[in-house]
Amino acid sequence: MSGTSADGIDAALVEFDTAGQCRLVHGIHKAWDDGVRRQLLEIGQARAEPGLDALGTLDVRVAEAFAAATLSLLDAAAVPASAVTAIGSHGQTIRHRPAGACGDGRHPFTLQLGDGNIIAERTGIATVADFRRRDVAAGGQGAPLLPALHAALLAAPGEDRAVLNLGGIANLTLLPGAGEGTAVRGFDTGPANALLDAWCERHTGHRYDDGGRWAAGGTLDDTLLQRLLAEPWFALPPPRSTGREQFHLDWVHARLAGTERARDVQATLLELTALTVAQALQREQPGTSRVLVCGGGVHNPVLMARLAALLPGTPVESTAGHGLDPDYIEAMGFAWLARRTLARLPGNLPAVTGAAGPRVLGVVYPAAS
Repeated sequence: MSGTSADGIDAALVEFDTAGQCRLVHGIHKAWDDGVRRQLLEIGQARAEPGLDALGTLDVRVAEAFAAATLSLLDAAAVPASAVTAIGSHGQTIRHRPAGACGDGRHPFTLQLGDGNIIAERTGIATVADFRRRDVAAGGQGAPLLPALHAALLAAPGEDRAVLNLGGIANLTLLPGAGEGTAVRGFDTGPANALLDAWCERHTGHRYDDGGRWAAGGTLDDTLLQRLLAEPWFALPPPRSTGREQFHLDWVHARLAGTERARDVQATLLELTALTVAQALQREQPGTSRVLVCGGGVHNPVLMARLAALLPGTPVESTAGHGLDPDYIEAMGFAWLARRTLARLPGNLPAVTGAAGPRVLGVVYPAAS
């Protein structure tokens, strides 16, 4: 898995029991090559339009990196490739346009790099990739795709829960405690680490705000916050999803007066993340009893504390306390989806994505015989 932040590749070795429950055997994180990362970020926020040769080359380089991460994971876990049934590869999203390139609903698409042929060939393991486009073809958002996994692993009868993934983009999974027959819902709430990391790197040279300390030293700029919140996307009802092509540094700069201190902007972007999550949760599931957090943002205590303050009386806690490593849930999810693909079972939830119905997701690239 490599998400919107493009901070690196998370690789998870996952074991399933006969009932379909899964556990993390081992996980590793591999940083992107600096040149590849720079290209991915520039393309992802529409600051570069590569030619076909450059795009084709990048597709192969991303796949090579995924394959190398897989082999490093297996080496670290001392597990042979022959013991692995399949790889589930999310790919690297470079453009996500579920409303079409012009926003008019015509010709919607989502595009991920990382050719499954390359991964299967380099690892010798069958690979399932391209999970999002079938849902988009069926009229869905193509995201988020992991609420079904969250429901399987983190739902609790009698307790309305929310799972919050604080990746490059923040998204919520709503898990009603009423149980069977109650619809699980999920949607993106807006930017998270994609903006926080990018602004921090631009102004400090560090790729992320370690511990949220830089933001903590800034002052909230309420005037800027209101300009950011005026973005029409925030008013869209679920199902909805977004990406770096919507929320990027140029989007921030277009809303600055030009006199703001960089550190105050960081503090304001952190507030934007926390507030849009809290507002969405209070609007869509006001009776939430517990928020379980995963993704890189779980390691930002300033962001976690702000979320808790905006959701008084509702525990905001890491999924680690519920037996799931918050750094690898996303990668585990694509192993889970790959398993469903091989079993010809649907991987999407139409109530989440808005697709016309359940669909088997992904394309299978067999291992060489």
